[in-house]
Amino acid sequence: MTMVDTAGGTPATGATTPAHRPVIRPLWASILVAAAAGLALLASFPPIGQWWLAPAGVALLALAVHGRRMRAGAGLGFVGGLLMFMPMISWTNIHVGNLPWTLLSVLQAAYLAAMGAAYAYAAPLADRRRWLTPLLIGTLWVAQEALRSRTPFGGFPWGKLAFGQGEVPLLRWAVLGGAPLVTFMVAVTGGLLATAALTVLRRTTTGDRRAPAVPSKRWWVLGPAGWVAGAVVLAFAGALVPVARPAGDPVTVAFVQGNVPRLGLDFNAQRLAVLDNHVTGTLDLAAQVAAGQRKKPDLVVWPENASDVDPLDSDVAATQISRAADTIGAPILVGGVTDGSTPRNVRNIGVLWWPATATGHRPGPDLDQLYVKRHPVPFAEYIPLRSIARLVSKEVDRVSRDFEPGDRPGVIDGGATVVGDVICFEIAYDGLVRDVVTGGAQILAVQTNNATFNTAEAEQQLAMVQLRAVEHGRDTLMASTVGVSAFVGADGHVQDQTVFNTAAVVVRDMTESTALTVATRLAYWPELVLTVLGLGLLAGAAVLRTRRPAA
Repeated sequence: MTMVDTAGGTPATGATTPAHRPVIRPLWASILVAAAAGLALLASFPPIGQWWLAPAGVALLALAVHGRRMRAGAGLGFVGGLLMFMPMISWTNIHVGNLPWTLLSVLQAAYLAAMGAAYAYAAPLADRRRWLTPLLIGTLWVAQEALRSRTPFGGFPWGKLAFGQGEVPLLRWAVLGGAPLVTFMVAVTGGLLATAALTVLRRTTTGDRRAPAVPSKRWWVLGPAGWVAGAVVLAFAGALVPVARPAGDPVTVAFVQGNVPRLGLDFNAQRLAVLDNHVTGTLDLAAQVAAGQRKKPDLVVWPENASDVDPLDSDVAATQISRAADTIGAPILVGGVTDGSTPRNVRNIGVLWWPATATGHRPGPDLDQLYVKRHPVPFAEYIPLRSIARLVSKEVDRVSRDFEPGDRPGVIDGGATVVGDVICFEIAYDGLVRDVVTGGAQILAVQTNNATFNTAEAEQQLAMVQLRAVEHGRDTLMASTVGVSAFVGADGHVQDQTVFNTAAVVVRDMTESTALTVATRLAYWPELVLTVLGLGLLAGAAVLRTRRPAA
């Protein structure tokens, strides 16, 4: 007999049996369920932020795919992925047009298509051992996100399930295994819901009161209510996970959100005005400190692109920044853009600017601690394969000079504290945050510029900051040119969040920490183990598919 990749029966024969038929029929109904899954997943992320819709979306996508052929599974995964990603990252089209947004959305949806095909392939194994269903779903989500976060051109981790969990119990798992473990817990919760629904649908659509076809007398065989109860317990079990509590010295930190005169990519034409806004905000803070209205900061953080006038080359910019640092009497972590190693390149930097009153430091930029952004955004800050990309869209030439990457973590000794500098989208990448913590950072600062996007992008980014704060047990701040900016405690709690497209200056005490969480110590191992486990389940499915029925 020839093995047929069917939705039915024994994989070797292709015979249709109730255990392996699609649970949602006809196909158009599965398409609608997959679409609902994508929209539910979308709504779990900011700005909507209904975290419980993430497990629901995972469950709906699994139900849509379960029992389908691999090709149909891929198509259904793609539908769900497209409806999730296109609205989520619609901010990418605000100033560069629809083509880049569409291509990026299609690319991200393709990873969910691959996951859908994989689940369709392995579903017969889960039908044989129903308790494997949540495990299979959880590990495939982790594997999909691991691949999507690395490929192509360094990957695009936006839309990880872990980034939509806000201040809810599931987020606390990050302290043990980072974003991969949070994603796994979210997906397993959804897998438990899917298993409950599968049990009901099998009995309803097949009339088989014994479905699933396993001995019901065994204690570990749960009915639908049991699977749902398991999902509820798992969703809230994270409340029992202790988060890290920084136990070091307090350090007073201010961030300045200077705002920009006009939103959009052409805001660089008004770059002196942007610099002036941040200088003015710092001078106003200094006046309030002198009047006893505010606490004097030990460190001031300006956002990414606060000085698009090269502060290392322009006397005007350097004079303005020095004036601000001298007046406030504290070092300023300045986000700026400087010339690169060739005329065709520029660098996105974070540079500590010492005041004249600093002891043991030369006033001005501390070039020994200059941080250069290590992961420029492809097709936004640099153009990979420029000659080929130009054939697709002439818009690529709007990026006339490529940003070149740095090669060392942003660990900066600010005197009163050691700060880990992360610039903009770098917060989405596990390793780029982890190595500043293992490098000695006692607090974290995320410098970002959201002037070319909108509130949704900024709020999505802040959710990533929440996860990183919990993952590494570090008090963290996010400083944006236009908002949102905020302080985030090591427990993920957001404080002093600013309003988008306004000017703001906020001062708060942050608590230092030198301890390393379990997640920080384990590094990539949770992700690797879960991914390998998922691949092992796929291998088990392959064995099942090649096994001939007994004569």
